[in-house]
Amino acid sequence: MNLKRAVYASLGLLFVGLGIVGAVLPILPTVPFLIVAAFFFARSHPEWAKRLYDHPVYGKSLRDWRDRGAIGRRAKYLSIGAMSAGIIFTWITVGAPFFLISVAVLLVFGPWIWTRPE
Repeated sequence: MNLKRAVYASLGLLFVGLGIVGAVLPILPTVPFLIVAAFFFARSHPEWAKRLYDHPVYGKSLRDWRDRGAIGRRAKYLSIGAMSAGIIFTWITVGAPFFLISVAVLLVFGPWIWTRPE
């Protein structure tokens, strides 16, 4: 295995790990990390990318993004809802001015997520 392929495989594994953490922690997303992992696996181990695209839970979302740049309506609601909950959580736990970071994340990424095709 050449160095470039090894680096891509390592990055793919890192992002799968982050996706697994995201599946457990509600504040961290899962599918965006798996999308990045699939990107790296497609360049290092295409069979691993195929396994991600064929996954029974996350595969459809990954294929929708790969094929059409699409985010499902339910995923849009969940992600914007999670960002909104993150604002409240940050406000309660850390307070001002740090909760404004969560507000900025929602204001930047919320509209972008909402305008993706379904």
